[in-house]
This record gives sequence, C-alpha cells and structure tokens, in this order.
Amino acid sequence: MTITMDPVLPWPWYIAGPLIGLIVLALLLFGGKVFGISANLRHACAALPVPESMKPGFLRYDWRRTSLWNLAFDAGIAAGGFICIRLLSNPAAPLSLTQDTVATLQPLGLTNLTSFLPSQLISWSALATPAGALIIIGDGFLVGFGARWAGGCTSGHVISGLANLQFSSLVAVVGFFIGGLFMTHFILPLVLG
Repeated sequence: MTITMDPVLPWPWYIAGPLIGLIVLALLLFGGKVFGISANLRHACAALPVPESMKPGFLRYDWRRTSLWNLAFDAGIAAGGFICIRLLSNPAAPLSLTQDTVATLQPLGLTNLTSFLPSQLISWSALATPAGALIIIGDGFLVGFGARWAGGCTSGHVISGLANLQFSSLVAVVGFFIGGLFMTHFILPLVLG
C-alpha cells in the first residue's frame, strides 16, 4: 500500500488521528498541559492592554505565567491556516461538496458553495442582514458561552477529555452533537426560511 500526501486534500484519518493523539500525549507528558482551544480567548482578552480596574474579575490573573504557551499555540494555528490557504491550496480546484450536501443547502438559499464558507452566511454583507447578524453574532456568543459553561470546547472535551475517560467530557460531547443536530435541522432552516 502506497500512501501519497496531496497538499490540497485532507490527510487520511489514519495519519491525522494518530498525529493529533501524539500531540495531546506530548503536551501532557512534557508540559503538563491539556489540549483545548476555548480558554485561549480568555487568555487573549486578559492580555489586552486595558487597565486592571476596567477588566472583569474573570480576566484578572497573571496570564503571562500561565498562558504564554496557549497564545503561541494560537499563533501557530493562525500561521498554519495562512500557509495552507495561501501557499498550499490549489485555486484551480474549488471546494467540492457531495451532491447530497448541495441538494440540502440550496433550498435554504445557500447557492455559493464553491468557497470554504458560504458568503450568504459569512460575509460583511451578510452581517448587515438580520439573519446574518443573528447567525454570526448570536451563534458566536452561544458557542463561546456554551464552551465556558461546559468547561471546555469540542477539541478539549473530544480529544483530551474522552481520551482521559472523563464522564463530564462524554456528557459535553453528547450535548455538542445534540446541539449541532438541532441547529442544523431546526434553527438554521428557520432562520434562513
């Protein structure tokens, strides 16, 4: 069996999955860190040059001592995304969705399905519409609130929490999936109606 790595296509699960697992293991063994993303926004907000008296108590802590690795991790994600989109992607090969996905999205008014994000939902012009503002701002707030309420995000609970056999992560993951299905099948069609 020959494994070829095309920079345009996602890596196969049997390569990407073990690599993610090794990263989680390395973070835990060599740094005592738990893999997750949602707490990084808190660290970024705490790092803003705002007087301490104006920050809520949630953001008053020594972020330099506890979270520099998180901010470096975020910078790596941003740099990796930039490199993949600008240097490794093939502009001649547009995003390819299955016909079932296209057939499901088109009746909802999502017709520009050749880019990574549908411009009818995620764009400056969409933000000016009530449905777009609700989706972009409202969903962003709900995702952020939910991640903090659940004690972590999908990457933290799914990748680290389930690997550590934490029951709270199992409950959170089930909640994430139920919420995603509810959003996809009931809320999104209602908003885009």
